[in-house]
Amino acid sequence: MMVVMELKNIAQGSFQEVLIEDGFIVFKIQNDTPQVQKVMREINSSYLQFHFCLKGSAKFIFNDGRYALDVSEENSLLLYNTQIDLPLNMELNPNSWMVSVVMTIRKFHSLFSKEADYIPFLSAENKDKKYYVQEAVSPAIAVILSQIINYNLHPSVKALYIKGKVYELISLYFNKGDGTDLEQCPFLVDEDNVRRIRKAKEIIITRMAEPPSLSELSEEIGLSLKKLKEGFRHIYGDSVFSFLFDYKMEHARKLLESGKYNVNEVGLKVGYSTASHFISAFKKKYGTTPKKYLMALANP
Repeated sequence: MMVVMELKNIAQGSFQEVLIEDGFIVFKIQNDTPQVQKVMREINSSYLQFHFCLKGSAKFIFNDGRYALDVSEENSLLLYNTQIDLPLNMELNPNSWMVSVVMTIRKFHSLFSKEADYIPFLSAENKDKKYYVQEAVSPAIAVILSQIINYNLHPSVKALYIKGKVYELISLYFNKGDGTDLEQCPFLVDEDNVRRIRKAKEIIITRMAEPPSLSELSEEIGLSLKKLKEGFRHIYGDSVFSFLFDYKMEHARKLLESGKYNVNEVGLKVGYSTASHFISAFKKKYGTTPKKYLMALANP
């Protein structure tokens, strides 16, 4: 059964604690205020922690303030230490959203019991080590995080929906082939290239209705076409236009849910000159038409 509790130490904003199963909890943390919000919760050493920053940024503080890690938008932080407790002590910056998943190592073992050898810290020689891993969030994970934050469903199915999304989230997090291992990627050694790739992402998002071609984009950011393609896939886990498609569809979904625009207007805003092309794209992404999607929202 899903249990939702408001954390009392946040005067404004929102903190929801969702119990998925015994030893498996999700935190949905939103700070839509102009002030930094401090979030604290006890978490003992038997838990793994996955923190995903969907929007804005946050600072995680350890050892009574002697050490801190910053997590920025579209990045994640994995924490694991069997030697000491790692209580949640986070400063969430203004206009920032965070989704955190904590689960016991026993629960985690049960998820990967047949594939444990593929998860490094489950091996015997690593089981007592500590892990502090930061990674970029892929577009696919970003979509799931947004759905976890923004779902609009009948109360009777909310528990099942969130449970499914969190399992999907963890599956994608560990779905890493050799080509998407960020720690082993030599491309990321060059910080200037990374900055240029992030600029490319901002350009295509800002101009999603009329995005530049790959050649134009590579010229605008001052990076070769080859490095643009390779670097974008390494950092965001997808090609430039696959990433843009996912982003456009998620943006379109939010516009539809706002109730401020009709289907034609939403299609134009995300770059489709005809309603039919937009409807086809939306159905490809979500398996239903925009109209049917809105009808489902109106009649949960």
